[in-house]
Order: sequence, then structure tokens, then C-alpha cells
Amino acid sequence: MVYPVTAETFTCHDPSIDKTITFRKVDLEQDFGRLHQWMHEPHVIPFWNLNISREKYREHLQSFLADPHQTLHIGSLDGTPMSYWETYWIRGDILGNFYDFHPEDQGIHLLIGPPSFLGKGYALPLLRAMTCCLFQHKSTQKVVAEPDVRNEKMIHIFEKCGFEFQKETDLPDKRAALMFCNRDSFKRRWEYDDL
Repeated sequence: MVYPVTAETFTCHDPSIDKTITFRKVDLEQDFGRLHQWMHEPHVIPFWNLNISREKYREHLQSFLADPHQTLHIGSLDGTPMSYWETYWIRGDILGNFYDFHPEDQGIHLLIGPPSFLGKGYALPLLRAMTCCLFQHKSTQKVVAEPDVRNEKMIHIFEKCGFEFQKETDLPDKRAALMFCNRDSFKRRWEYDDL
């Protein structure tokens, strides 16, 4: 797979689903409506708790976009926006209080928005592509996830991608499964020569 990376986008073709995956940065005006709608989907509400008014969600999104320790992304399949991603530096994040982190560790949150994209086998290729994207930062040796312990489907996808369960931990908003994906094991699992 080829992963051309620019400051604004990350694109690859995944042969396992025969689709082009693209991640681009969130644009407040372009993406606000779709993100607000996705946060009100029944499969999203229990794990994101952002089924709030348009005004409150706009404030939330503006503050997240202004936060320099994280980047927000829209994930698309063959040009159709269908997922939301938050990637962040552990340094400067509350998660840094819960394990002995390296300054270059990065973390990841995700959701698939439209229900029509659920159950199609897209989550693993998308997660694999985003994890590869984060490992393009050569000093990052570990990508971290902390899904809600109730989200068994997502934990399973993280494990299939190469994340390993470390421990359960109580974060301010949830009981989380702390999971690590190390560069070398990820590279071996998916036979990436260029990481």
C-alpha cells in the first residue's frame, strides 16, 4: 500500500476492501452539520456523550479545533465522509497521568458516523490506515487507545489491528481499556516496509 502524506491529507488504497481511504483535517463550517448529526446517532451516543444542542456542540468543536495538542480528522471511503477521528499527543493530555508515556506517544479516538457504514468490515482498514498515518511521525514508537470498556466491538477491532490491552483505568468520563500499539509489532503484523 502507498501512503502519500501531506500536512492536510493522508490517502491510501486498501485492497482488503478495494476502497480509497482519505483523512483530512476537520473544517468547522464544512463539517459541523455532519458531525453534530453523527453525535446524535444511537450507536455513537453511549460512547461519546455529545448528543447536545447545535450551539453547545459548535462551542465544543471550536474549542477542540483550537487545542494544539490534538488534530481532528474526517475519514472518507472513496470520497464519501463517514468517520471522525481525534489524534492527540499524550504529552499534554490527561491520559499522560495514567501510564509512563514517551513524549512522542500519540493517541487516537474514532467513530463511524452513518449507520449505513456499520457492519461492513470498514473499521479495521480505517484504523490500520490511521495508525500507519500516526507512525509517519518517525519518533512515534507507540500509538495509544483507551476505548470504553463496554465497547467490546471496538476493543476487538483495536486488538485485530495490533493494539494490546494493558489495563483498565478510570478516566474522568469513562472506565477505559488502555491499549498500546508498538511500531515494530505493527510493522511486522501488516508487513509495512516503509515504517
